[in-house]
Amino acid sequence: MGPLPGAELVKRPLQLYRYLLRCCKELPGKNVREHYRHTIRQSFKVHADEDNPERIQQIIKRAIEDADWYKKQN
Repeated sequence: MGPLPGAELVKRPLQLYRYLLRCCKELPGKNVREHYRHTIRQSFKVHADEDNPERIQQIIKRAIEDADWYKKQN
């Protein structure tokens, strides 16, 4: 099980946000989905003032890798 279709197209923070929310829909159990939706929202609030394009790309890459890893565990 790899990344959702379109992961390679994620280049901007809003695209990442939408991608991660789509990933949440595949998680088992309502409580787990709600937990990760909340975590995603909080992470975006924390990084909202990030303006370094290189750092933004690092965050995007890591978030996609983490989402893929978690999906493989379940």
